[in-house]
Amino acid sequence: MKAGQENMSDKIETREFSIDDYDAALQLWRRVKGLEIAEGDDKESVGQFLVRNAGLSRVATHGSAIVGVVLCGHDGRRGYIYHLAVDPACQGRGLGKRLVDECLAGLRRAGLKRAIILVADDNVQGAEFWKRCGWEEIHGAKPMGIDPEGVRG
Repeated sequence: MKAGQENMSDKIETREFSIDDYDAALQLWRRVKGLEIAEGDDKESVGQFLVRNAGLSRVATHGSAIVGVVLCGHDGRRGYIYHLAVDPACQGRGLGKRLVDECLAGLRRAGLKRAIILVADDNVQGAEFWKRCGWEEIHGAKPMGIDPEGVRG
């Protein structure tokens, strides 16, 4: 750890993700290896997600800079965590785990007992992070998806 990093870690605060944080979050998501920005990640869609899942998504700040972000929500049955990103300069200090723990606490308050994430096959660093935090692969499950606009009746 570089000199002064402990000091910086002490000054990092976390709070609820606001749609006003979107532009800075998008910049951070683009800087973090293994994180894919796709359809549904535009400002309007993220804003709708935040309204439906009030109080669950988090940002970490150092001064006025956003150095960590995570989206969190649920469908009433399962919790979901998306787009966890920590500024590369701040990685390795427990900030990602701190943000995830805050999301999980919010999901527990909402009465949920299980949370799920999706990690891209080629995101080795991300998969290692989640495993270190106690997450496990769901064997026998295969993620699948469809764009409703492409479905023809």
